Parts: sequence; structure tokens; C-alpha cells
Amino acid sequence: MSMQTLEDLLEEQLKDLYNAENQLLKALKKMAKKATNEKLVEAFESHTEETQGQIERLEQIGKKLGYKKMTGKVCKAMQGLVEEGKEVLEEDGSDAVIDAALIAAAQRCEHYEISAYGSARAMAEELGEDQVAKLLQQTLDEESETDEKLSELSVSEILGAAHAAGSEEEEE
Repeated sequence: MSMQTLEDLLEEQLKDLYNAENQLLKALKKMAKKATNEKLVEAFESHTEETQGQIERLEQIGKKLGYKKMTGKVCKAMQGLVEEGKEVLEEDGSDAVIDAALIAAAQRCEHYEISAYGSARAMAEELGEDQVAKLLQQTLDEESETDEKLSELSVSEILGAAHAAGSEEEEE
């Protein structure tokens, strides 16, 4: 794909996000299975459903902008983040420590998405694509809320339990 115009760049960015969301969708399902904290499992399951909606929103944006398809671009950044997350899925250890690692991996993905959606929204605004910008802002808001929920859960439940699990192991 040639990137000669801001429209070209926006299309490339949206296709990158589409691939990223599809990669994350698969990863979230695996993370939900590995998590042991009930609230964390619920958070991953809830974000899985939300991610499906975000994929549908990107498809809607693609149709509005006249793209033939949203596929064809591999998001290498998300590929790397998912790969790092897979390492956590393969680890043995204290449930609480694994849950803390899952949150850290998930938040890395969320931060990438927040950045990417913010950039795409700004491009859409510059191009006068107000409806597209509004849809991208909706997803950006969801990603930010997910990040905040994960932070709250981490601080309120997971990190303390992970610290206590490490202390118990040291005493043995």
C-alpha cells in the first residue's frame, strides 16, 4: 500500500487496529481461562465481548470510508504484545502472581490501543470524518475504561495477594 495522503495513512492505521483487535480477541479468551481471581475472569470476559463490538465498529468505519476489506495488515506491535502474554500463560506459579502478570500483559495491550485509537481519531478529525472520529472516540473511551478497571482491580485485590503469596513462599 502506498502512503501518499493522510487518507492512505488512516486506512493503514485502521487496518492495523482491525488486526490488533482480532489478535487480542483470541488472547483475551485464553487469559480469561488462565486467570483465577473471579473479578479478573469477569473483566477479561467482559472485555472479550467489548472487543467483538470494537471489531464490528471498525468494520462499520471501513464500509463508511469505502474500503473493500479491513484485512491484509498484520499488527506487529500487538503480535509482540500477545507473544509476551503467551509467556505468562505458560508460567507456573502462585495464582495471585500469575493474575498480576496477566493484568500487566493486558494493560500493555490496552496502552497500545489507546495510543493507536487516539492517533486514528485525530487523523479522522483532520480529514473532516466526524462520524468516524466519533466512533473511534467511543472505542478509545472503552479502552481507557478497561485500563482503569484493570488498574483498580490490580491495586485493590491482586497485588496485595501476590505480595502475600511471595511472603508465604519465602517463609517456607
